[in-house]
Amino acid sequence: MLISRKRAQSCARLESRRRGHAGLAVMKSLPLSKVYQLLEPGPVVLLTTARRGRVNVMTMSWHMMVDFEPPLIACVVSNADYSFTALNLTKECVISIPAVELAATVVKIGNCSGRDVAKFQKFQLTPLPAERIAPPLIADCFANLECKVTDTRLVRKYNLFVIEVLKAWINPAKRQSKTIHHHGFGRFVVDGESITLKSRMR
Repeated sequence: MLISRKRAQSCARLESRRRGHAGLAVMKSLPLSKVYQLLEPGPVVLLTTARRGRVNVMTMSWHMMVDFEPPLIACVVSNADYSFTALNLTKECVISIPAVELAATVVKIGNCSGRDVAKFQKFQLTPLPAERIAPPLIADCFANLECKVTDTRLVRKYNLFVIEVLKAWINPAKRQSKTIHHHGFGRFVVDGESITLKSRMR
């Protein structure tokens, strides 16, 4: 009886391994350089800075929420970006959320540098004065967040800033706007259908 039970357990283990290897055979290796396409963090946004009277805006998709209230956001701004110095020195920015109708403009903004181009003028963006910081809001976007940098400990190593939202604005007429999400190499998807499920936060 004891031998029979051991044989059964051994057979079960072998069957489990066989199924596991069969599952791996369905999978295909993915280059590590493409992992970020699977974990895209959120909508493509515009980040506006102001320094020495010069306003600049850049396209950004590397960001994530860190805390609820006050809202904290972690974002990566490369030290090769023209916006990096202004953000690092002034500790202020506006995050503007564009709708899909601005997608082509958003890409063009990301494909040029503020070192060479006055982007608000070139792309005919409409600035609005912010309430608590120097950089302007962008009226063409359906939401704008006035922000200050609160933590720079990871800037030197990862170019990662933690910023706090001081004031949030939204255009009620565009509240149902669809956002765009970057999947890499010029490919974007549009925010789709919403579903409502039970949540412990409700």
